Amino acid sequence: MTLRPKPPQHLFIPGPTDVRPEVLEAQTAPMIGHRTAEFEALFAKCEEQLQSLFFTDSRVYILASSGSGLQEAAIRNAVGGRVINFIAGAFGKRWHQVSAGCGKEAIPVNIEWNTAVKPEQVAAALEEALKDGPVDAITVVHNETSTGVTSPVGEIAETVRAISPETLVLVDAVSSFSGVKIPVDEWGLDLCLTASQKALAVPPGLAFCAVSDRLLARAESVEGRGWYFDFLNLEKYLQRSTTPATPALSLIRALSVQLDIIFEEGPENRFARHQRLAERTRQWATDNGFALMAEEGYRSPTVTHVANSRNIDILALNAFLGERGMTISNGYGEFKGKSMRIAHMGEVNDEDMERLFAAMEAYLA
Repeated sequence: MTLRPKPPQHLFIPGPTDVRPEVLEAQTAPMIGHRTAEFEALFAKCEEQLQSLFFTDSRVYILASSGSGLQEAAIRNAVGGRVINFIAGAFGKRWHQVSAGCGKEAIPVNIEWNTAVKPEQVAAALEEALKDGPVDAITVVHNETSTGVTSPVGEIAETVRAISPETLVLVDAVSSFSGVKIPVDEWGLDLCLTASQKALAVPPGLAFCAVSDRLLARAESVEGRGWYFDFLNLEKYLQRSTTPATPALSLIRALSVQLDIIFEEGPENRFARHQRLAERTRQWATDNGFALMAEEGYRSPTVTHVANSRNIDILALNAFLGERGMTISNGYGEFKGKSMRIAHMGEVNDEDMERLFAAMEAYLA
């Protein structure tokens, strides 16, 4: 029996996302030494473009890691004593687990899922914690991939500075970076981390974080930073446009090509495209009898969390879509079967979304 070749999948999931052929092709170039002028020039070019995309004049570290690795790096470098972890979804919860796993005094603040972390909630938790002594940092997820909620981290950072200027603000922007503007310096974020495989639309395996001068100064007094994620070590090598350990050379080549594509489109145009696709997805969902799970006013520009109001079989829907070369995400954790997540991040365009919606409507019919 001759098997019919499986069509390529177009991923409408919140990572990994589809990668352009020319970005994939960049990974096939021959190897070069990572202690060469050629690599240093490539690294410096990516560093400069990433600084522009983070809207920062400070450094951006580039590592072979997942975003979760940089959650750990943030804790190891910024926290000597206590940290408050705001948990409004699965990845806020992970950052708390990382904090506890690093042996820090980690204070969890649970926020109702599908709602944003609000400045007033941060103020209340910080003021309460300060009664028992200094708080080194807070952690907050900008865009909760599990719920499709975006929290106002700029307002949160302003609130923290007003109450406790020495408390650092650490932000996870894994599923929002490059899909929405995050002006790191303007907002006063001490760390903003992300990864390659979501809105950035690069294959998985790279992670990036913008780091403030005052976090770097804090790291000097924090023990147990390790070696691989030690920001002081990374900073020393960054001055020479390289990394302490062997870099993921092929992925950095892919990153370089994709960054050129992003700046050719224009960051502001890219942000506007993500917002337009988000609004179209929300409209499609409500027009077809589905409710939206995320709190109004805080809905993500990169992933829409849709309630399974019509009680459809989401696994069967995805099987139907799979035959047509598409896939969406089921709900995360306790929401599995109760919701679906439709991502519109990376290189997805209007035509892609309309093709997905037509296929979903065919299944519903």
